[in-house]
Amino acid sequence: MSEHAAKLKKVRIFVTDVDGVLTDGRFILDYAGKELKMFHVHDGAAAKLAASVGFQTVLVSGRRSEVVERRAKELGIRQVYQEADDKWKVVQEFMHKERIGADTICYIGDDLADLPVLRRVGFSVAVGNAVPEVKKAVDYVTERCGGDGAFREVVELVFKAQGRWKEIVERYTT
Repeated sequence: MSEHAAKLKKVRIFVTDVDGVLTDGRFILDYAGKELKMFHVHDGAAAKLAASVGFQTVLVSGRRSEVVERRAKELGIRQVYQEADDKWKVVQEFMHKERIGADTICYIGDDLADLPVLRRVGFSVAVGNAVPEVKKAVDYVTERCGGDGAFREVVELVFKAQGRWKEIVERYTT
């Protein structure tokens, strides 16, 4: 990771795809058309840890889902962009609104629709079960798969590189 140390130190915002990153990419539609998704508790804890030290988490999804809105609300994530056909355009609008540069963003994705963003942000990440084209285009590939704590892995990676992880752990051990 030493080759990425400078990039990691600039990160202040986590922007992530939802299906395939915060979930394993599968969803269930029941007989009434209600959608079900599974989220990993470690990823939710990571979003809360990030917020506790002043980092934002932003969700960008190509689909619309009430389940995603509910999960974001539970985690205190206020920036949720759904039905994002052009994820880079959405991220650009967010950067403009927040007056931040792309170098402060860590983006996590898994599929081709994420490539335009992954190629332009400060630190790019593919989950372990991402498509090969995405894995080849990023700075880092997680050991964990989407929906299995990959987001948590990235948050820890950034905080360890920034020297913040020890402080976070000490909150729970002292």
